[in-house]
Amino acid sequence: MGRKILIVFGVFAIVIMAALLYMNNRNRTLSPPDRATLEIKGLKVSVEYSRPSVRGRLIFGTEANGALQPFGKYWRLGANEPTLLTVNKNFKLNGIPVKAGSYDVYAIPSAEGFEIRLNQDGRFWGYTEPDYTLDVLTTTVTAKHPGTSVEQFTIKTKASGDRVLLVFAWADRQWELTVTGE
Repeated sequence: MGRKILIVFGVFAIVIMAALLYMNNRNRTLSPPDRATLEIKGLKVSVEYSRPSVRGRLIFGTEANGALQPFGKYWRLGANEPTLLTVNKNFKLNGIPVKAGSYDVYAIPSAEGFEIRLNQDGRFWGYTEPDYTLDVLTTTVTAKHPGTSVEQFTIKTKASGDRVLLVFAWADRQWELTVTGE
């Protein structure tokens, strides 16, 4: 009897493990990982994130309209794990001083733009909201509406003099953050 229970338990554990591996792979296929990196005058900026697609959905808007990322609600700024910003030296993000290191980046969308926050929580998975007491920076950026739609969420790094611009684009919106050395 005990042997049968162990066999059933073992089969159950294998099925659960296979399902979790399948879902993890499926998520990564639908929202593949990417990295944007740039170094200017010894300031190295790197962003690791996952790239969800629009796939016919309303991305930004109200909950009543069924938006994937409703205005006023936490968004992990990508998919899967939290978006991770790593800077090798003390820096300023949109003019606000921050110590060198790695930070989770998340956003709270609005009709006008995004509230962007850096957080030192270091969570493994991005779906849950961070510990807001571990936020180290909050800045607000205005969203542009370039007139074209970007199917897959994209972060690019661009040089602008001695600054690194982080350019975010998804659906009908584009916004930027500026990173400079201290």
